[in-house]
Amino acid sequence: MTRMSADLVVIGGGVTGAGVARDAAMRGFRTILVERADIAQGTSGRFHGLLHSGARYVVADPRSAMECAEESAILRRIQAEAIEDTGGYFVQFAGDDPDYADRWVESARAIGLPFEEIDVAELLRREPRVNPSAQRAMHVADGSVDGWRLAWGAVDSAKAYGAKVLSYLEVCGIEVTDGQASAVRCRDRRTDAEVVIDTGFVINAAGPWAGRIAALAGCGEVEVVPGRGVMLAVGHRLVHSTVNRLAVPGDGDLIVPAHTVSIIGTTDVRADDPDQLWIPRVEVQQMLDAGERLVPGFRQARIVHAWAGARPLVKDARASGTDTRHLSRGMVILDHASRDGVRGLLTVIGGKLTTYRLMAKGLVDLMCEQLGDPRPCTTDTEPVPGSESGHTHQVSQRLRDRENDRLTEQLLCECELVTRRMFTDALHENPDASLDDLRRQLRLGMGSCQGGFCSTRAAAVACAEGERSAAEASDALRLFLSNRWLGLWPILQGDQLRQAVLDNWIISGTLDAEHLPVASSGSRR
Repeated sequence: MTRMSADLVVIGGGVTGAGVARDAAMRGFRTILVERADIAQGTSGRFHGLLHSGARYVVADPRSAMECAEESAILRRIQAEAIEDTGGYFVQFAGDDPDYADRWVESARAIGLPFEEIDVAELLRREPRVNPSAQRAMHVADGSVDGWRLAWGAVDSAKAYGAKVLSYLEVCGIEVTDGQASAVRCRDRRTDAEVVIDTGFVINAAGPWAGRIAALAGCGEVEVVPGRGVMLAVGHRLVHSTVNRLAVPGDGDLIVPAHTVSIIGTTDVRADDPDQLWIPRVEVQQMLDAGERLVPGFRQARIVHAWAGARPLVKDARASGTDTRHLSRGMVILDHASRDGVRGLLTVIGGKLTTYRLMAKGLVDLMCEQLGDPRPCTTDTEPVPGSESGHTHQVSQRLRDRENDRLTEQLLCECELVTRRMFTDALHENPDASLDDLRRQLRLGMGSCQGGFCSTRAAAVACAEGERSAAEASDALRLFLSNRWLGLWPILQGDQLRQAVLDNWIISGTLDAEHLPVASSGSRR
């Protein structure tokens, strides 16, 4: 057993947990973050990629709209490398309620949300693929954000201030001594070893799993509702800016250009278990139909991947048991001292990725208040490592980098322009990382072949670099491809079906991957 100690243990390595760890470490608290999988592997890495300007909430939730507007501006300063400043449009199409557009304009003006109404002809000049049935268009300050990069930026900043970030550490229990949270018991999912962290404070930022964590401390039910949403990625950028329907928020009313793809989202259905998020074909069809309304010809585009995420929504008696679309997206902090008689334990549910920094500030402020140790928050002014220049990401950035090293660096992934050096640097820095973990950092295998070509190269390089045995590299390859398959089978049609057949010929036919050596139990993945 390994025993550690900290002033604060943060449970959950999504963007909120990473933000809490960063904030607390910057205030001088000895902080340990534990995550049962990889950083941002859950909700924070499974969304549509929109950096909210607040425009989506001006009618239904003006306060959230202003929070999004303010935090979006802060993130552009402190985490520029994770953001592409695309701008966005809210568009009323034929058949949409014109009264809603009027209410939207009135609400935006009332709270001072920046927007500009432009002529439809100008919209179509800027975005020629948008449905020409457009009747009104509002330009807003939306953007595109990489959830993995956002979380890792906060993690890197937290580490720079002395925090420890421990992935693949699953929380098994929270010890309570004389009514005070006193230790967090964990199991290392890679080695099965027990880890105990003595602490004076615990913040539960486990998102859809927050109720399970609170129960480990003997607390009453935490009413978090997992709202499952399905999204699709198109193999190229259909639009240059985000495009939203200027209508009451609904399924598939948003397209976001993200890196080399366009993402449409999302459905919104209550899930029984956030670990079991199915991708029903009927919801894939919903997204295809919705995309066709926004961009004619969407159905003919190459759909390269589908995925589902679970929003941690706050239960609301005003909504039906299956209705998650109308549950609040706002943040709720549960103080288990007043609620359950357990001091030194806070749980956060709800909220939005765009406002993660503000959520973290609220949590650490409350912790400081309860400890009687006020310390100022400075997370809104200091850039995270890698964003000091203040230059936001551009989709052409990797191509520019490859122009500089194209004669010296081998490409492992042509779709996302991942070089051997990029891969080996990440692998040496995270020697226990799976190929999927490295995918989240590098975007390896996220293009049209979905890993059919680059995964075999990456596994071979890991073996050649001495980081994996041949059997371990084979295991890593099989696991990576099986995970990719989860987002492929619901969308198999057209070019992507032909690609899947080709990949199968390569992996199962030429390489006979199913019969490659298997690593011994306990080996790295």
